[in-house]
This record gives sequence, C-alpha cells and structure tokens, in this order.
Amino acid sequence: MNDTSQSLKVYIVLSRAYRAINEHVNRRIQTYGLNPTEFAVLELLYHKGNQPLQQIGGKILLASGSITYVVDKLESKGYLRRVACPNDRRVTYAEISDEGRKFIEDVFPGHEEYIHELMSELTTEDKDTVIHLVKKLGISVGNR
Repeated sequence: MNDTSQSLKVYIVLSRAYRAINEHVNRRIQTYGLNPTEFAVLELLYHKGNQPLQQIGGKILLASGSITYVVDKLESKGYLRRVACPNDRRVTYAEISDEGRKFIEDVFPGHEEYIHELMSELTTEDKDTVIHLVKKLGISVGNR
C-alpha cells in the first residue's frame, strides 16, 4: 500500500471508530433524559465551572446559534441558570445549579465507566499511544 492510500485508510479507520464509539455513547446519554449536546454543556460546567454563553460553543464544538436553545432546555430542566456578569453587561454566564450538579454527580461515574468498557480492547499502553498519535495528527492539521 502506498503512503497516499495508507493516509486514506487511516482517515477511514478513525472515522469508523469514532462513529461506532459515538453511537454507543450517545445512546447511553439519551437514557439520562438528555441529548448529547445538553450532556456536553452540563459536563463542561461541572468540570470547568461557570462559562460565558458566548464561549460554550467553541469548547464543545457546537455552533453558537444552538447554544441558546441548549441552555434554554437545560434551564427549563433546572440543571443550570443564567447569571449576568457584574463587570460587563454584555456577558452572561451559564452556571450549573445544585440540581444539575447532583444529576451529573449521579450519572458521570457510570458514564465514565461505560466509556472505559468501550475502550477495554486497548491496553493502557495502547491508549497512551493512541492519545499521542491522534493529538499529534490533530495539532498538525490544526496548524495548516
């Protein structure tokens, strides 16, 4: 196999692996009563603290126009609230509520374990290698 064909093969293998893993994880997330984007926002707030609404999309790879809809849904479920920035009226933060914190604390350990199970085919060394190589690839492509 020539180098060009091998590059295409890497792309296909990465894409198929991502799709397979993502389908399993998304089905699991839906059992929590959330869609994957809602879960990603809630998980971001839980692990990183309050976030300006304008920056959430970039952190979870979502179009900024969709953030308002997702935040509205999470707010209606009582999992987060909007908080005005005291120093800049143009900025509004999303803040996880006590109910949202309890929810994510209840489901996240099982979620993390499920992902671990999906990755069980790989050894710790395999995972380190995958992390290193995929990060290397992502950085090089991102720098183009």
